[in-house]
Amino acid sequence: MPARAHKIGSLLFCPNCGTLLALPQGNEQSVTCEQCHHEEPASSYENIEIITRSQPDAFPSALRQKRKTQTKIHQGKELPKVTEKCPACGHLEAFYEEKQMRSADEGSTILYTCVSCKHGWRINN
Repeated sequence: MPARAHKIGSLLFCPNCGTLLALPQGNEQSVTCEQCHHEEPASSYENIEIITRSQPDAFPSALRQKRKTQTKIHQGKELPKVTEKCPACGHLEAFYEEKQMRSADEGSTILYTCVSCKHGWRINN
């Protein structure tokens, strides 16, 4: 009796050399190992249940990104407005504030907040 493929989860491996075997294509009756040319019957793939799992943050959605976006509320402080295009909504007006966030010998950081959608972004000078 010839050796049969080793099954780990939903994957089949060649019993001779351990190479991952490809899925049978169309009506193929067998699959040939690319390394040692072992012939594995296509019936070895029958009744294999494939289960996949992914972490919730593996596929970031636009909605999840919006929840993470911080909006700034300017209370008690009137910030100047400049003509700057918002990367989120395309509005052409934004509040701006300049801060020295890095060491003194480096440029300042300009913080922008869209007047329309309150999206915030920054540019390092």
